[in-house]
Amino acid sequence: MSGGSYNYLAEHQPGDLEARRHNIEVMRDRLAGLEADGVPGAARAARLTRYVLIHLDLAEAKAQELADVWHAIEWWDSNDYGEGEAREALADWQEKTDPTYG
Repeated sequence: MSGGSYNYLAEHQPGDLEARRHNIEVMRDRLAGLEADGVPGAARAARLTRYVLIHLDLAEAKAQELADVWHAIEWWDSNDYGEGEAREALADWQEKTDPTYG
């Protein structure tokens, strides 16, 4: 068998891990199987692969949380919003996401 079983996952470029989520999940499962078989190093590699997936999920959640802010700043910088709308979006976001605010 030649390489490529995981679409050359090891050759990923920065920023394309989300696009390779399926391959990472398959790799996680393979490493978990090797872990169950007692293969040295497999447990740690499986754990770190799970961490990669967790961090992808966290990054997506934070990006969704920031969507209104990013939108407002982008539109301000392209002159579709004024400074007031951008400031309001930031204040609304802070009020919703920071329990110590206000």
